[in-house]
Amino acid sequence: MVNIRNYTSGVPVERSVSFIEKRLVETGASHIMKQYGPEGELSNIIFSLPGPRNNAPVPIKLPANIEKCHSLLAGQVKRPRKGTMAKIRSQAERTAWKLLADWVDVQISMIKLGQAEPLEIFLPYLFDSHRQQTFYGSLKESGFKALPFTPSSV
Repeated sequence: MVNIRNYTSGVPVERSVSFIEKRLVETGASHIMKQYGPEGELSNIIFSLPGPRNNAPVPIKLPANIEKCHSLLAGQVKRPRKGTMAKIRSQAERTAWKLLADWVDVQISMIKLGQAEPLEIFLPYLFDSHRQQTFYGSLKESGFKALPFTPSSV
């Protein structure tokens, strides 16, 4: 098995999401909303943070990429038995959300310790609801042309 944090997590998705919401509220988040995929699985948490201009709300979209997690975990199974893939799907959901909960926990700790500002942490996840795209997604789509350097020169 590939060494991945929380790949055997037994923490229910609901508990990880509740923890994320609690930590986000501690840092000033509001308007917390959940987004679900076509199969009814939770896929994103969208929330607002006070922005740099008159504290106007800035939307943030945090994804839990369950599909990629599932692909990696499923790829580790040599000879699946009946029901194995369903168990792996469930594990992928728990793993993806637990990883995100851990990440949010560390990032909020950084904010509370004065090591970073909320917008600094969540900048890649700024969400443009009209284009249905994060800031990172927009940069990637443009070939990172808005960056003051080329990613390969770093």
